[in-house]
Amino acid sequence: MYAIALIAGKQYKVSVGDVVRVDRLADEIGANVEFPVLMTADENNIVAGNPVVKDVVVKAKVQSHTLGNKIVVFKYKAKKNERKKRGHRHAYTNIVIESIG
Repeated sequence: MYAIALIAGKQYKVSVGDVVRVDRLADEIGANVEFPVLMTADENNIVAGNPVVKDVVVKAKVQSHTLGNKIVVFKYKAKKNERKKRGHRHAYTNIVIESIG
């Protein structure tokens, strides 16, 4: 069984036991979180919500907070001695899917 969950404004396909890396959540490590379900499917049937499936949520636990790889942004103008170097590391949260239902 799997579900399409709406997590931090994005849609993720999740199953029980999956570890999913999502955009940073404000919850602390070890906190239990719930997300609405847009669609569920198993071997026999598919249930799609309008916009969400009623009485079905994905329950997960926050495992860790991490940072992504560094992205370097370098802007310059030729022959003008004008340079800007900036870096960025995106913040992520790893969550473990505990149950769907």
